Amino acid sequence: MKKKSSAKRRHVVAWINKAEWDQVLEYLYSKDCGLQKYALQRVSAWKSRYANSTPVAVENTADLVRCQVLDRSGQLDGDDLILLYGTALVRFVNLITERRQGRVARPLRLLAGTLNIPEWIVDLRHNFTHRKLPTLNWCRKGCKVVLDWLQQEYWSRQLGGGLNEDWGSQSDGEDEESELKQQEDALMARQKEIEAYKAARELLISYEKEQYQAFDGLPEQRSLWPAPFADMSWILAEIKQFALESSETLTDVLMEDGFLVPTVEQLESLGCDTVSSTATQLPQTFLRFWLPLLKMLNSPSFIHLLLEKLFVELQQLSKEPSNHRCFYISAWISEVILCNSKRFEYHFETKGQKKARMKDRIFVNRIQLRWQQLLSACLDAPCVSTPHLLQLILDDMEHPLPLETRQGLLQLCSIYTQTAHSEDQPMSGQKEQPIYTLESLHEKLQHSRRQSQSHTQRSRTDSERSDAFQEHEGADAQADKAKLLRGSPWQVCTDRVQWKNYPLGKAPGQSEDPSCLMVDNYSTMTVFDQPVELESTASHIAPGVSAPQRTSEGALWTHSDVSKLKSGLQLF
Repeated sequence: MKKKSSAKRRHVVAWINKAEWDQVLEYLYSKDCGLQKYALQRVSAWKSRYANSTPVAVENTADLVRCQVLDRSGQLDGDDLILLYGTALVRFVNLITERRQGRVARPLRLLAGTLNIPEWIVDLRHNFTHRKLPTLNWCRKGCKVVLDWLQQEYWSRQLGGGLNEDWGSQSDGEDEESELKQQEDALMARQKEIEAYKAARELLISYEKEQYQAFDGLPEQRSLWPAPFADMSWILAEIKQFALESSETLTDVLMEDGFLVPTVEQLESLGCDTVSSTATQLPQTFLRFWLPLLKMLNSPSFIHLLLEKLFVELQQLSKEPSNHRCFYISAWISEVILCNSKRFEYHFETKGQKKARMKDRIFVNRIQLRWQQLLSACLDAPCVSTPHLLQLILDDMEHPLPLETRQGLLQLCSIYTQTAHSEDQPMSGQKEQPIYTLESLHEKLQHSRRQSQSHTQRSRTDSERSDAFQEHEGADAQADKAKLLRGSPWQVCTDRVQWKNYPLGKAPGQSEDPSCLMVDNYSTMTVFDQPVELESTASHIAPGVSAPQRTSEGALWTHSDVSKLKSGLQLF
């Protein structure tokens, strides 16, 4: 088996060696007609040696170079040259694409596209065979382009390694046939997508026409909008069947302007305000316009797909903001999430009010949404409405995030979008905080620096004033104290003494002898000379208690009482 495979890779060539190959290639693409004639003679010799196995690229190159040589020689007229060029170009297209044809005939345009042959070369070949002959200038341009293509696709590739004269062989043709089959499948799939897109647009336009007639939006132009179906129920049935086959295509068409995102003319026809309000809420008339269609498609899979497409569109609008389109995309997201909200805020409504409210909702029963994906998609599409949408998602999640995490996400979202976060019902414990930007932080830093400088200067001035006042006040106080202690053994200490280093009752410089505390001059006083305070006996005697009557005249104690007191005194 190895010998057979190695034998297949061995080829017999018509040129003597690599040098002859290089020389012929150089002469073929030379501007000298003499060198080109010599190269054509060598190619004729190769063809005689190859017989019917001459490489197609070599033969086509020789034919086109021969056309150029005869054109430059001036021996032929214009019509003759056109026929000569036409024959060479027709043979080139036919022979190059022949090996790419499979069992089923394929268009030449498709085959030429897989080989990177310009489409206008195929059109030129078609004109030569079926239509009016092109001009000589177009023939010359086609010849030059084809020669460049042959040099790039065949001759240059042979110089990269071993020669591969079996260019376009059957084995390569099988690989290229499979590749071509894949390209055909991709082309067919693309064609189906285009047809599905057109069908979705036609169905939605038919729905809009029926709704406009029901809303009496354009009564004078009803005759210009003939509906393709009999009534609305048939249209809804067709749209539902189409959604089962290609829901993504239907959702993509719904995202376009003129459908879920209305134009100004459509809003005027429905009598809605054309200016987007600050609140992220759809106009009631516009919501009711699309409710029949959305209620018919309100399966969980469609709701998930719709939310995903809406957030993808909102993310694209964050790079190229459009206020009108961004408002309606955000409003539809808000409407879908509010339909699924688990908050019960309508405790006191009547049955009629509840029925009217449920009538304007896309779906009634709660759907288990993909909360993590919605949260990531919302954070990836920052816009003016992002804080509002983020609040709705955080409030409605099955497993809510911690309070600190929610507050942090809302605060970061408000900072990123530069919008103050204010809700009608803010989360408990959440306080309104300012939004900081680089400019505001820079201004605040400059302001704080100015304030600190002024405060420092003011504090220095105040400290200097207080020191001077304290010094002045201290001098006056010391003078008053010195005046009061004049003639006394005591005096005011003006030295700065660390009193914490001395125990209580001890002064700096005091000796350990207690006699130092004795004063030199003192006077004595007897007990009889001590003053006695007279008190009213009536106020100190309780009622019913007898006590000796004392008068204010004379001593309080008798002489015997004083003697007893003296005898009982003890001196330490």
